[in-house]
Amino acid sequence: MAYAYLFKYIIIGDTGVGKSCLLLQFTDKRFQPVHDLTIGVEFGARMITIDGKQIKLQIWDTAGQESFRSITRSYYRGAAGALLVYDITSDLESRREVKKDEGEAFAREHGLIFMETSAKTASNVEEAFINTAREIYEKIQEGVFDINNEANGIKIGPQHAATNASHSGGHGGQQAGGGCC
Repeated sequence: MAYAYLFKYIIIGDTGVGKSCLLLQFTDKRFQPVHDLTIGVEFGARMITIDGKQIKLQIWDTAGQESFRSITRSYYRGAAGALLVYDITSDLESRREVKKDEGEAFAREHGLIFMETSAKTASNVEEAFINTAREIYEKIQEGVFDINNEANGIKIGPQHAATNASHSGGHGGQQAGGGCC
């Protein structure tokens, strides 16, 4: 399926906090209570729509174990967005160890979007990925991100190229005399 942009995301956090469960809930809309530990990195992808544009989210689920830190650090480079995941105590509000206002304060201090989610109930999972993508998209529109530099974790998709071709006289972005496709 054609898309206007591809955004590379990474999901980071300690081992066992639910990174893989969030990815599975977002990409497959299902919860798996028992999940093997991630070795290195796992991938997922999903198409979303923002302002009428198809955007493909390529999501890298990184291992949380200390022994894989040197491997997963290399995946951080070239990411347009990151979801920093921590566990308040497995959806058990009565045993909460991290207060919501603590998380909000941390996010505010570091210029992050804050949202509590639950892979188990699917609460705010869609919103976490989509709101982050919307912010990236808005920064592209404002000229903050150079979309021609793939090191930013953003790739121009075939849909974007086709849209620009139709606005440039139908030359497909090719110079006069250039080949097609």
